[in-house]
Amino acid sequence: MPTLKVKDGTEIYYKDWGTGQPLVFHHGWPLSADDWDAQMMFFLQHGYRVVAADRRGHGRSSQPTDGHDIDSYAADIAELVELLDLKDAIHIGHSTGGGVVARYVAKHGQGRVAKAVLISAVTPLMVQTEANPDGVPMSVFDEIRENTATHRQQYFNEFTMPFYGYNRSGATPLQGVRDNWWRQGMMGGINAHYYGIKAFSETDFTEDLKSIDVPVLVMHGEDDQIVPIDVTAHKAIKLLKNGRLITYPGFPHGMPTTEAATINADLLAFIKSDA
Repeated sequence: MPTLKVKDGTEIYYKDWGTGQPLVFHHGWPLSADDWDAQMMFFLQHGYRVVAADRRGHGRSSQPTDGHDIDSYAADIAELVELLDLKDAIHIGHSTGGGVVARYVAKHGQGRVAKAVLISAVTPLMVQTEANPDGVPMSVFDEIRENTATHRQQYFNEFTMPFYGYNRSGATPLQGVRDNWWRQGMMGGINAHYYGIKAFSETDFTEDLKSIDVPVLVMHGEDDQIVPIDVTAHKAIKLLKNGRLITYPGFPHGMPTTEAATINADLLAFIKSDA
């Protein structure tokens, strides 16, 4: 398997397929690069170079004790981008991966990034604070931490229902989709998943978003039960210098999987656009 050993010795697994303009995909918690299957196949067939890595502690990457924070995640990607010499790249992040995209583009992407996409992203800040009073209460993240630390096997199984909107009236849960989410999650390290909760919930990306100069597409489902749209996308778009927001009535957090045809078409239009 192709891996990169980053500065602290962590081995990062990655996929690198095709030629053409590079699209770099950043997955959400607690998943792996496999969560982008529907997008990587689609864009590979449309002539793009598609790259995706398993975040440290996730998937097939090694499981270090430390570094489960957004700065480390972004630094790992910077090393991978340098190794592969990716230029004119479009970075696409889902959920936590959206936060990684924001931090990477802001801190490391100068001269290498053409555009960015934030899908169901945790930006600018998830948790409720005095400065962010309508954020998600800390008790919610404490519950995720407790369940992850004590019985993640069952918790991850249950988490798939709201993640994909399968708990909504009229929804048809697909067992293969649920099993694939569980498979990806259980491949990763429990410590990486536990400490990653703080990373995605408490990191403030406000200044990152403000500093990004390249065009940014923000995509968010209006029925996202995991990362509420009012806390994130509706605020993020106001901070971006060159942003465009697309919202999707009824779409869940995991819409790149459940609504792949729609998401892929809108991504392709943005990638090909002059914006």
